[in-house]
Amino acid sequence: MDKVSVVMLSFNRKDDVAEGVGELLSQDYKDIEIFVVDNGSTDGTAEMVRETFPQIKLIPLEDNLGVAAYNTGFDEARGDYIVVLDDDSFPGKKAVSRMVEEFQKNEKLGIVAFDVRHYDEYKTGGPVSTQPEHVENKTCRYRMAFNGCGVGIRKSVIGRVGGYPAEFFLYWNEQDLSIRVLDAGYSIQWFTDIIAYHKYSPANRESLRAPFYYTRNLYWLIWKYFPLLKAIKDTVKMIYYSFYYTFEQKTFVYLKAALSAIFNIKKIKRRPAKKEVVDNLRLTYKLAFIYYK
Repeated sequence: MDKVSVVMLSFNRKDDVAEGVGELLSQDYKDIEIFVVDNGSTDGTAEMVRETFPQIKLIPLEDNLGVAAYNTGFDEARGDYIVVLDDDSFPGKKAVSRMVEEFQKNEKLGIVAFDVRHYDEYKTGGPVSTQPEHVENKTCRYRMAFNGCGVGIRKSVIGRVGGYPAEFFLYWNEQDLSIRVLDAGYSIQWFTDIIAYHKYSPANRESLRAPFYYTRNLYWLIWKYFPLLKAIKDTVKMIYYSFYYTFEQKTFVYLKAALSAIFNIKKIKRRPAKKEVVDNLRLTYKLAFIYYK
């Protein structure tokens, strides 16, 4: 039986972590090691994990490293495959078993994207949760990314292309990793019968944090991976959007993000991806400009 490592990142959601770990321990797939990487929580999350789940491997960090903290769990993981979760998400009971089946069938399958469903419907018996977990399996190729709240990644692929981009801190990290995985010749596939549940919390996004990181990191994504001419063309488009939405929404956050991208450009390393990978991406640029409140 192949070993599976679960890496959950936590930040000040002690009760959600307790529930998620409890759900993980009830998985029907038993060869699992669970890591909780605590991103400098101040609500007692680390203490709760130590006391309630002594069998869990806790990685306590002093500071909030953002998505880079996942990489500490990836480095420690000894599984053939890694399940990546937020602190407010967890897989369905058959999800890990199904994920392993798909990885075993296709050695070029780099990432298994879970069907991430709404937690409220899972708890209240809404229209989504009434559907059986094991439904007809219809897969499609992802050409943009995956939902980081529930995803399986082949450990050897992370070893080859690396983990999440530490310089991003938040947002677009899934797209960044996806480009590298696709560029290395692996596929990303989504499965309707491999399920995770997530507590969507848009209200928790700070009004300036989300638009800042979405905008800055999108500039960096373009500059890192796009062929030169396309990078120039799409940078012009991004500059236009940055000014347009600055005036429309009456905020300077987009211009601050653009300037941060420019002045901190040394934090990124340019490595253009194959043309066919970039041509098949589906990046919605305007997504970066919808989070300001």
